[in-house]
Amino acid sequence: MSSQVLGVLCLLCCCEAALLDRRLPRAILAGTPCRGVPLDFAFVIDSSRSIRPRDYEKVKAFILDLLQFLEVGPDATRVALLQYGSVVQSEFPLNAHASRAEVERAVRAMQHLASGTMTGLALQYTMDTVFTEEQGARPAGLLIPRIAMVVTDGRPQDTVEAVAAEARRAGVQIFAIGVGRVDMKTLQAIGSQPHSEHVYLVANFSRIQTLNAVFQSKLCSDMCEMTDHQCQHICVSSPASYRCKCRLGYTLNTDGKTCTECGNAVMDLVFIIDGSKSLGPINFELVKGFVNAVVDSLDVSRNGTRVGLLQYSTKVRTEFTLGRYASAGDVKEAVSRVQYMGRGSMTGMALRHMFQTSFTAKEGARLGVRHATIVLTDGRSQDDVVEWANKAKNAGVTMYALGVGKAIEEELKQIASEPDETHVFYAENFDQMGEITNRLKSGICQDPCQCDNVVMFQMQATEKMIMLTQDNILFHYKPLCQIV
Repeated sequence: MSSQVLGVLCLLCCCEAALLDRRLPRAILAGTPCRGVPLDFAFVIDSSRSIRPRDYEKVKAFILDLLQFLEVGPDATRVALLQYGSVVQSEFPLNAHASRAEVERAVRAMQHLASGTMTGLALQYTMDTVFTEEQGARPAGLLIPRIAMVVTDGRPQDTVEAVAAEARRAGVQIFAIGVGRVDMKTLQAIGSQPHSEHVYLVANFSRIQTLNAVFQSKLCSDMCEMTDHQCQHICVSSPASYRCKCRLGYTLNTDGKTCTECGNAVMDLVFIIDGSKSLGPINFELVKGFVNAVVDSLDVSRNGTRVGLLQYSTKVRTEFTLGRYASAGDVKEAVSRVQYMGRGSMTGMALRHMFQTSFTAKEGARLGVRHATIVLTDGRSQDDVVEWANKAKNAGVTMYALGVGKAIEEELKQIASEPDETHVFYAENFDQMGEITNRLKSGICQDPCQCDNVVMFQMQATEKMIMLTQDNILFHYKPLCQIV
């Protein structure tokens, strides 16, 4: 009889374990840090006098526990922390620490403020300061989720509803955690919708640790994989939520899921890539990968965007013309077949060929369609670039200059369209795009749909150049310019 009871108990235990296995992400079951989507994550911590010293230490322990679930790094999740009482005190911004260990040391060093409870002021600071590029937030166009986790134990001494709503409209996803006698309506005024996923209330600070598993599940789960998101083009995951975005040349409809093609989004785009010997065959393959990654973001077709490619060294070679291919797949396959030339660096000659030949009807260029060129070079040209770059720009070609390696700042500026801030890019300056976006929207683009197309094109190019940095084609050089 006892053996039968033991067998039933084992069966029940096995069944419960199986249910847990299906319910929770693998990373949780394994007890190891998960590799979720990159986040810009800010802790907003109540440090008022109502929190006793031992409870303050429990909040720090809660933060340290949550950090175990995050992959912290400049290209992964960036973490900021501020605490507030009667004033707001920033402990560290998003760009302060490059590893989880550094963040943990900073959290342990925090000192209790023991003053008032100005939660609204803290939320305003989070929106106005923490989530800015100067403080390490990545450009909004890259769609890195911005997360604020507010932990509070009492009623705010200022208003929170308006500023919290403004932060949410600005794209900040807010989790509100209340401890003790916090009014639930206040937490709901702070937290994002749905409240069941973003608002939590625990009885005391000893119970705050019970939320660890809840947030581990949120931080480790890919909501795009777990839900029927119905995004027509692209799903972008964030903790407990997701959002849809559209490919280049489309705008998101009011339903937040479907996309409409922009009437003015088409363009004729010619890549001019440096095939000089200083680049090297390995890096040349990475450049080809960059071209294909940008092509992935384009709506390539006969009536959509057309793509051409030139390679240059001591001579210029048309790899394919604007009219040659009618799909992104065909363009990418052609790029993959391009053979490295490996000689000199006659950038001016390539610009001349582009101006005189590439944007002609014979090559597949169209009238009334935006013409753009991306020049990617890794060093000083052996000939003059000014004459033919100026002729192209005067003819209406939008010129982008991407500097790699030992590219010369002045030469990049001579090639690119004005202003330099929106058309000249260089290794360590590629994640500073927010101001560029604002200037495009406020001054350059007249048609909103066309403007979004230009902005998204630049964002896509930025993302791919960051990948090149990670793959060691771009090294650590001084920034070309400082966006102000």
